[in-house]
Amino acid sequence: RGEVSTTPEPAAMLTSERLLDTGKRKRRPAPEGVLQELLYHATLHIVNIGDSYRVRQRKALDARIGKQLQGEARFIPVLTRKGGVGKTTISVLLGMAMADVREDRVIAIDANPDRGTLAERVPKQTRATVRDVVTRAGSIKAFSEFQTLISRDDTRLDILASDADPLVSEAFDEEDYAIVADMAARFYSVVVTDCGTGIVHSVMRATLQRADSIVVVSGGSVDEASETLTWLESNGYADLVKNSVVALNTATQGTNLVKLEEIEAHFRSRVREIVRVPYDPTLATGSTIRYSELRPLTRDAARELAALVVDGLPDRRGE
Repeated sequence: RGEVSTTPEPAAMLTSERLLDTGKRKRRPAPEGVLQELLYHATLHIVNIGDSYRVRQRKALDARIGKQLQGEARFIPVLTRKGGVGKTTISVLLGMAMADVREDRVIAIDANPDRGTLAERVPKQTRATVRDVVTRAGSIKAFSEFQTLISRDDTRLDILASDADPLVSEAFDEEDYAIVADMAARFYSVVVTDCGTGIVHSVMRATLQRADSIVVVSGGSVDEASETLTWLESNGYADLVKNSVVALNTATQGTNLVKLEEIEAHFRSRVREIVRVPYDPTLATGSTIRYSELRPLTRDAARELAALVVDGLPDRRGE
């Protein structure tokens, strides 16, 4: 009530109840939606019926993708036993959908022991690779130094490339991945790992040990993804399988020959969720992906995948 205390007040006395004038009516933010905005402006901001249904859906999905994550970085490997099913494409779409919404940093790491192509899907801004991170790890103290080793796209997704030389890349093993992952965890909240083809190569064990959730990519064949899940279950990762999301890439040739509903029915008995990623000519070329140029259905699928993955991440990890 504006009265002055006879003794010095501690800072804790400045509570929100004391400072805020709850008697003043707060104006709702302007609505979004063609009809909603038209009515709002026509009535001189008096009638506000709220956002349209589509806008409410978009904001709800944004809230799921942008969920605050307390503590250490979360790791999300994207994997499959078979090549050519769009694993790298799914990794990029997932990372872009998260980076476009989240306020913290998101990075996608190419952990393919062979020559990966993750860095080719965004405008390349550096020739640095995971090998440079391993070599310079001891001298990197600030994010500004690490930033010189990555490429960044319009969504603010950072990309760390794999070794470009196949002869050198064979040396990238689980110890090297641990160094790269530790460095990424210092500067990022979410780390998407584009794993190499197969699930028994040298980096996979280190990748799975850090995983908070996994995305298994299927190109329309039950065998390829189902065997991946079976291997994981048989090697101590049953909890990851139950919490996993299957990305069904319908742009592959195999999806034209099978009943996708039957594939989905099979996976629903084993994993948490399934997302269909539709064909998109922007993705089919295998070149640079520009998130803003994707078809709306493709962006919707990427956003749904991101929301489902974030849903399965723990809210807090040990600090």
